[in-house]
Amino acid sequence: MKLSTLFRLDLRTLILLLAIGSALLTLLNVFYASYQAQHRLLLHSTLEANRVYATKLAEVTNHFFRTAWQQLAYSTGQVRDRLDDPARLQQATQDLLYQSDNFNAVAVVSKYGKILAAAPFEQHKALRLDTEGHKAILRRRAPLISQPYLSADNRLVVTLSYPLLDSAGEYQGYLGADIFLTEANVLNLLLGQHYYQDGSYLYVVDSEKHLIYHPDNTRLGEQIEGNPVIDSVLLGNSGEQRLLNSQGLDMLAGFAPVPLSGWGVVAQRPTAATLSELNAKMRGIFIGILPLTLLTLPCIWLLAALISRPLWQLARHAQHMDSPEVPQQIRRIRSWYFEARQLRQAMLKGIGLLHEKITQLNIDSLTDPMTGLLNRRGLQTMLDRLGDDTAFAVIALDIDHFKAINDSKGHAAGDEVIRFLARMMQENSRDSDILCRSGGEEFVMLLPEVTLAVASQVAERLRRHVAHSTPPFVDSLTISLGVTHHAARGPAVRQSLKIADAALYQAKQAGRNRVMVSPDGEHFKSVVS
Repeated sequence: MKLSTLFRLDLRTLILLLAIGSALLTLLNVFYASYQAQHRLLLHSTLEANRVYATKLAEVTNHFFRTAWQQLAYSTGQVRDRLDDPARLQQATQDLLYQSDNFNAVAVVSKYGKILAAAPFEQHKALRLDTEGHKAILRRRAPLISQPYLSADNRLVVTLSYPLLDSAGEYQGYLGADIFLTEANVLNLLLGQHYYQDGSYLYVVDSEKHLIYHPDNTRLGEQIEGNPVIDSVLLGNSGEQRLLNSQGLDMLAGFAPVPLSGWGVVAQRPTAATLSELNAKMRGIFIGILPLTLLTLPCIWLLAALISRPLWQLARHAQHMDSPEVPQQIRRIRSWYFEARQLRQAMLKGIGLLHEKITQLNIDSLTDPMTGLLNRRGLQTMLDRLGDDTAFAVIALDIDHFKAINDSKGHAAGDEVIRFLARMMQENSRDSDILCRSGGEEFVMLLPEVTLAVASQVAERLRRHVAHSTPPFVDSLTISLGVTHHAARGPAVRQSLKIADAALYQAKQAGRNRVMVSPDGEHFKSVVS
């Protein structure tokens, strides 16, 4: 058995493959679409959750700074008239420090940068008041949150200050409160303590892109460049973005600014951690639907066989459409669904239409498309049908001065003149006459069972009708005609056509617009009406 026969791709196999392929593709498409939808939903929800979380922390932090300033403002009213009383200043600083966990150290500083009181006192023994932060506070003489800086004892510190003004409104110094960013206080509780098990974390940057809160304390103070989230949040924007962080990790980040301090809060989660649950869930779904899919395949095979059987039978009979028994065999096929019934009817009708189409194609190949008359091939076909036993007259004719019409009026006008002459020929001929456009402006008429004399009269009548007609695009139209007769069992038909052409040539030479008759190609006679 040939390999091509063994693995023949017949209709039944094709439908089976198509059905199974469609089922599997549909399953995969649903699975993929579900995965993509869950993928987008997870990413969006994680980004949104991180944005909301970052925004909430930023709002709480901003509120903390506003509340801390209110504390400082209240305490300023308690100490501004006691700058010359060290004991009462010391008591006021201790009260401010221990009434909440907002601050790690509090100090009253004169306008000359001298510490007048501090709590706890030992914390300020090492405090450098010549730092840029303290100098900025003294210069600004307004409420201020300093940039994070390292104290003399290597603590990362932020100082909140509120100016001290006497009753006359003169600047006397400031009340400052230090927050040690890595030690116990409310701000550290808000921003420094977060408990994640999946790689998620939160970090905070100051206005100069330095890390001031981060799970990895070794990175505190590091300046981050090239991070679009940090660039955006420090411009005052809040939002969400997927990005590669400075460590090259794919992250889903939400961010929000802290307006009072100029800081930016960023909450982010690794993309891989977000999607790990989805991957496990989709694997479980795939494993769960696999048995049902395998059970479905035999059902698909059975349905494919039922559907393909009538089509396969029709295809088998289509190979023998020339057999007289095929129509009856096709009618006996059990076409149990609409498409098969329609196909069976179409095949029965197609056997008949096929012959009609072939006939029409033959007609089209024999007909001149412009005039509807026969072309040269059609003329030859009709001559073959007439045969040698039929006598007929031949009239060859063409349009006088047709080139001048084309040159002066254009080819479109010339085409209309040709169509006009074709209609005149049809109006002045019998149904049995054979009319042909042999080329350009040249035409041939075959008149079966007509004598030379009668053919001459037909030609002259046609010439007169054309000459007295009203053709399109031109004022007048004339034709020249050559007439001869082909006798039954006479000379070759080709010779008769040549004699008619010779008579036409003589009509042209004699002045055009006339009929010239020649029985033998040697003697010519003009028809006089």
